[in-house]
Amino acid sequence: MAADPTPNPHATAEQVEAAWQDPKLANVLYHDWEAGTYDEKWSISYDERCIDYAVGRFKAAAGDAGPYKHAMELGSGTGFFLLNLMQGGVADKGSVTDLSPGMVEVALRNAKGLDLDVDGRVADAERIPYEDESFDLVVGHAVLHHIPDVQAAFAEVLRVLKPGGRFVFAGEPTKVGDFYARRLGRLTWWLTTNLTKLPILDTWRRPQEELDESSRAAALESVVDLHTFDPTELERMARAAGATGVRASTEELTAALFGWPVRTFEAAVPREKLGFGWAMFAYRTWQRLSWVDEKLLTGLIPREAFYNVLITGTKPE
Repeated sequence: MAADPTPNPHATAEQVEAAWQDPKLANVLYHDWEAGTYDEKWSISYDERCIDYAVGRFKAAAGDAGPYKHAMELGSGTGFFLLNLMQGGVADKGSVTDLSPGMVEVALRNAKGLDLDVDGRVADAERIPYEDESFDLVVGHAVLHHIPDVQAAFAEVLRVLKPGGRFVFAGEPTKVGDFYARRLGRLTWWLTTNLTKLPILDTWRRPQEELDESSRAAALESVVDLHTFDPTELERMARAAGATGVRASTEELTAALFGWPVRTFEAAVPREKLGFGWAMFAYRTWQRLSWVDEKLLTGLIPREAFYNVLITGTKPE
């Protein structure tokens, strides 16, 4: 890591302005900025709850759970997907990669705390810094929509996979899902930040400087989110890169309609106001709605209407 860029946790207004013209710079600034608090912001943990979630997403996409000898995560962030997959027995050894030095730093720290066999590199998904045929598995969660050239990234994924190796990407926004999720999020933010101006609710209002900081982060977030996907188009991209056995599936409709307002509300109020009871209510409700989506709505509603798309495929033998 010595040769990697130094993490920059506080982007200036001038840097944010420059990032509007450079999505890769925006990704580095935004994710360096978020690295130290990212797990807390998204309620990420490395316990049974998130292990079950990660392994569940993997099985939903791939139909199996390994084990794979050596897995690499593309756009790892703090390591949420790969580290929980490793704890769930999907992979024995791991490599985390991200364009953000700050995220790689936190991911490696998390891996060390979990006593997992993981190395890490700062990496551009369009030019992955590993040799051909290095990995048995490549995974990613909520990463493809940040990459300017998704087709080039698929080609690189296939290059670093061993023959017969698999890739699994989850947590990517569909075009329809992004449409309703963003509007729900904006409405929830507006309602919460305005209602908490009332004297009777002022203890629920975050300090103005924190709200300003969140607004600056949101400005960068609108730059780093480059794509939404149609599942069929995503399948075509993977096949065009040379993948076989390509299959996209979708999940979360009612769960997303509930989850996005909840996450936005949590970001708009002081965290100390929301205790363990709230966390369990939000999680259990999301679980129940995910069951409804999977068991009752999948197959009845077009897959394009769900929020998340997952995709898997393999490198030809």
